Amino acid sequence: MYNILTLNKIAACGTDLFDKNKYNIGTDITEPKAVMVRSASMHEFALGGGLRAIARAGAGTNNIPVDKCSEKGIVVFNTPGANANGVKELVLAALLLSSRRVPAALDWCKTLKGKGEEVPALVEKGKSDFAGPEIKGKKLGVVGLGAIGALVANAAASLGMEVYGCDPFLSVDGALNLSRKLNYVKTPREIFENCDYISLHAPSTAETKKMVNAESIAGMKKNVRIINFARADLVDDEAVIAALASGGMACYVTDFPTDVLIGVDGVIAIPHLGASTPESEDNCAVMAAEQLIDFLENGNITNSVNLPNLTMQMTGDAKICVIHKNVDGVITQITKVMADAKANIENMESKSKKNYAYTVLDVRGYEHGLAAKVEAIDTVISVRTIKRT
Repeated sequence: MYNILTLNKIAACGTDLFDKNKYNIGTDITEPKAVMVRSASMHEFALGGGLRAIARAGAGTNNIPVDKCSEKGIVVFNTPGANANGVKELVLAALLLSSRRVPAALDWCKTLKGKGEEVPALVEKGKSDFAGPEIKGKKLGVVGLGAIGALVANAAASLGMEVYGCDPFLSVDGALNLSRKLNYVKTPREIFENCDYISLHAPSTAETKKMVNAESIAGMKKNVRIINFARADLVDDEAVIAALASGGMACYVTDFPTDVLIGVDGVIAIPHLGASTPESEDNCAVMAAEQLIDFLENGNITNSVNLPNLTMQMTGDAKICVIHKNVDGVITQITKVMADAKANIENMESKSKKNYAYTVLDVRGYEHGLAAKVEAIDTVISVRTIKRT
């Protein structure tokens, strides 16, 4: 039996995928083989020796100690694209909210309560204070063209916006999914300097943290509207507040409210609702469950943030799944163990991701203790054996 611990409420359409004859799943599981999590922080979580995988029902993994997991041979999965449509729709709403000053207008309208028959006249007199531009024909820059950014870019193009996009890691498949109307540029700077609206969809890295700062804002259009549904730390809050106060920015819409941003004129703070749709939660739960099941039962990895994707069908007696450091000579040592044990390698695949690698051997003639011999290799972190049933 596999023990699966859930640290948040996971949609039933995902947890129901686990065969009850093979899995124990719940919030009170001890010694789990895998963890399913949404927003709960795992930075203080005890990563027990039996833990093999963590599945994040969502795209971001900032709440998971990924580096520590890698060191212990724990595969960390996420669910890219599962919540993309939900976020895209809210970004489109943000474009309109930021342009037409809708939140401020709604708040003002509430102040008219009790004015009786004066209300229609007051509305006509005051509405000009909340006028704003249409988005059609305006330039939108999309920084990051992954699952969400691509949907935003395509939708904005269909709404008549002139869309620019940049992504240094854009894949061939990703490029094929983009609208032909999109203007691809090489750097965020080109977007910052030329666009009326900027939508951020980049991951949080050393290069992207506070990419929107006092210097970059100074190079933007004075009426720029920035939308951030990606990561809070992509934007320097203090620089945004200063730009709004000085007239250097028209509006900032963020899905990540902070104490300093709340109540600031020109800031539309949304309480992290990007993926808060029942459809997104269902999609994430199903994808996370399917990835865990395929890994635990078959040793296959799909959508891991710390290890490479690798899928291989079993044809022999067992699959030996090895997580190891990405250094020279490991494969030679592993295959020597197989040869010494007279285990025939029917098939083998090995892929790497930064400092770590994943090697899967489909062997015939498996003997007890073979995995322990592989695990004894210095650069090997963990070994799992999946026998043919």
